[in-house]
Amino acid sequence: MRYFIELSYNGKNYHGWQIQPDVISVQEKLNKAVSTIFQEKIEVVGAGRTDTGVHASQMFAHFDIEKSLKGDIPHKLNSLLPLDIVVYNVFEVDDEKHARFGALSRSYEYKIWLGRNPFLLDFSWQIHSQDLNVDLMNEAAKLLLEYTDFQTFSKVKTDVYTYNCNVTEALWKQDGKELVFYITANRFLRNMVRAIVGTLVDVGLGKITKDDFRKIIESKNRGNAGLSVPAKGLFLTQIKY
Repeated sequence: MRYFIELSYNGKNYHGWQIQPDVISVQEKLNKAVSTIFQEKIEVVGAGRTDTGVHASQMFAHFDIEKSLKGDIPHKLNSLLPLDIVVYNVFEVDDEKHARFGALSRSYEYKIWLGRNPFLLDFSWQIHSQDLNVDLMNEAAKLLLEYTDFQTFSKVKTDVYTYNCNVTEALWKQDGKELVFYITANRFLRNMVRAIVGTLVDVGLGKITKDDFRKIIESKNRGNAGLSVPAKGLFLTQIKY
């Protein structure tokens, strides 16, 4: 039988979701907890890979097991997991439903704080010495919906079969000093959201124009795009199936 796990995590202490040699990952911690409860080696499959330091307010993973689940599994898992990883739900799904390949869309938010706030240091990129033109940033962000090839914003050394992504939402919203970028697509490339945000901030600072932003997308050259903004401001917020 196949089960889905719904969870969230603070990515500060982890080298991303995926298991890697000699570093701590969220997947490693979840594998250990699930395996301990069912007393057999179980490997969970995540809906995607978040990079080092990136957070997830909603993540899904699946695992397969022959026995039926009994008792409060989320409670049991949370008792074994570190406090910065929380399981909310564990539920049975059809055997063919896949946490990664079955996802129809993924949504991210990138949080910027316009000023200084010591309580948001781990969850936002703080810009306190420069003014941003959010209207121009939104005009440029709309261009993302016109394209499907986002090689420009992909990490250079990455093994992917295609750079195509279908972006269905890309906009900035400001509430006081909080500035949040919302983006939804069927899939994302490694480092894609952080590179997009860095380039859009360049638009907001007046370093490049909206037309420049279009040319950067069409160049398919990562060297033309802006900096990769800090991971701590990035949140995976929703996955739809």
